[in-house]
Amino acid sequence: MSRPQGHKARKRFGQNFLHDPGVIERIVRAINPAPDDALVEIGPGLGALTEELLALNPRLQVVELDRDLIPVLRTKFFNYPDFRIHEADALKFDFRSLVRDGQPLRIVGNLPYNISTPLIFHLLSQSGVVKDMHFMLQKEVVQRLAAVPGDSQYGRLGIMAQYFCRVQPLFEVGPGAFRPAPKVDSAVVRLVPYDTLPHPARDLDTLQAVVRTAFNARRKTLRKALAGLIGADRLRALGIDDGLRPENLTLADYVRIADALTGDRTGPIPEVGDD
Repeated sequence: MSRPQGHKARKRFGQNFLHDPGVIERIVRAINPAPDDALVEIGPGLGALTEELLALNPRLQVVELDRDLIPVLRTKFFNYPDFRIHEADALKFDFRSLVRDGQPLRIVGNLPYNISTPLIFHLLSQSGVVKDMHFMLQKEVVQRLAAVPGDSQYGRLGIMAQYFCRVQPLFEVGPGAFRPAPKVDSAVVRLVPYDTLPHPARDLDTLQAVVRTAFNARRKTLRKALAGLIGADRLRALGIDDGLRPENLTLADYVRIADALTGDRTGPIPEVGDD
């Protein structure tokens, strides 16, 4: 696809515009949008995916940060009167504001690599209004989302994504599908929020703090990584081997630790750095 009005991808927005029609077709097929879905696209860019989505769902709404792209999109899709553009930073956007008549959102997007992890955390915090999400991400991020205990990619992102959602990696995409071509491979993933959480924590903030603390010292044993939160004896009493490393614990294990701390703490657990 040509670049309308000479628009060049902006590095500060992490823009890599999808142009491969075969990849776009596979994404649309995976989403399988219905005309009456509450469909929302994040970062439509030059509208390559948007065009195919609008043909199936003329009520599509998009969230775009680059103000120079807004007139491009308005001009290109002027013949769709129900098409809505929200000029906003998706990292700060309240997606709950798009819900009408209680209809859950279906969110899609080719997410910029430089904000994909914080954006996913932002969306997980609003997962109660989401039916499903389909994202193009850096392949490594998809691997982290889907990782299981023992995997080198297993960490905070995967644990918290799997707390809220069923994670399904769909297919990989090479750099040539984008302009400019990124230096990494990409992949498409489906995230489907659970109607009923399989391992609900008594306090979500405590769970997040425990997981964050553990993976901030992921190379240490649990007794050392969590020393400031819970003792080795207490871990063993919960049926957890304190000699394991953080990457060896399941989501259910982390929920068990968090629930034990929730029952006896006198104040909030302090946040520490990202893994």
